Amino acid sequence: MRYLEKLLSAIGPFLGLIFVYLVFCFVAPPEFHSIYNTKLILSQTVIFGIAALGMTLVIISGGIDLSVGSLVALGTVVTATFVSKYGGQDPGILIPATGAVLAVLACGFCGFITGSIVAGFGIVSFIVTLGMMQVARGVAKGLAGQTTVTCPTNWLNDMMIVEPAAGAWWSIAPAVWVMLGLLGLMYVVLHYTVFGRRIFAVGSNESTARLCGIRVRLNKVWVFTLSGVFAGLASVMQFSNLTLGDPTAAVGMELKVIAAVVIGGGSLRGGEGTVVGSIIGAIIMAMLQNGCNLAGVPNYVQNIITGAIIITAVGVDRLRHGRQTEV
Repeated sequence: MRYLEKLLSAIGPFLGLIFVYLVFCFVAPPEFHSIYNTKLILSQTVIFGIAALGMTLVIISGGIDLSVGSLVALGTVVTATFVSKYGGQDPGILIPATGAVLAVLACGFCGFITGSIVAGFGIVSFIVTLGMMQVARGVAKGLAGQTTVTCPTNWLNDMMIVEPAAGAWWSIAPAVWVMLGLLGLMYVVLHYTVFGRRIFAVGSNESTARLCGIRVRLNKVWVFTLSGVFAGLASVMQFSNLTLGDPTAAVGMELKVIAAVVIGGGSLRGGEGTVVGSIIGAIIMAMLQNGCNLAGVPNYVQNIITGAIIITAVGVDRLRHGRQTEV
């Protein structure tokens, strides 16, 4: 029975993805299962998926990060502001790349501050990240002058093109390849490095991890810093999608990112989660939005469906842990 539960936990997200796909094959128009729409779903997954990689680390360690959406907005403003100020009419390659790096550094720094407060003062991550969510959003609005920041067209805008080579079945958005590369990197980090094993140990039992010689506070700082870095990378993709900096962008994105991790098998109790499952969860979220739009489902109904899925996923996790405790 225990082996069966582990097996279902491992393949559950994939089975959920297949189920959602089959449902929309019957409910949505024929365009849903076209090759182009599949590429569109993958490109729509990128922003949530990259942010979910960082959120996975936080949730495995037993924390939560509510500042992701605000950090994404901040990153778009930082990138657009730098390109607008120094790019001229033809930004070239270096200026947009520097703007993207600055966005990642800014978001990573915010994550570092969050992690330092959580680790240094022992404040619950829910409260700290809730505060950082407001701070980052305020900084983004102040930096942008409470308006959107436009900038010249540059190569970053091509990252989210759904089909770079029109008509070619193998052609997908460059950002999708970036997401898959980061997925492979984080899979190796979590499963084949000491740092990855320590994250699981801290999330499973913080006191035991400390007794085993693990520097729990330092690990928490690293985890939240990396979550900020991944939010910064997601902000670059958001900038590519919007082609401008928007301080009001990504409102509520953190909830969808958390949902992707939970749907993918992450436990809000800590100690469990996989980056592969989180990406599958992000694909499910993107597929739900895409399929509902094609089927003409109203936005408020989509919100209800998303909320119901989150509650169900958390409920299943609760039942699973309850059985393990009884055993």
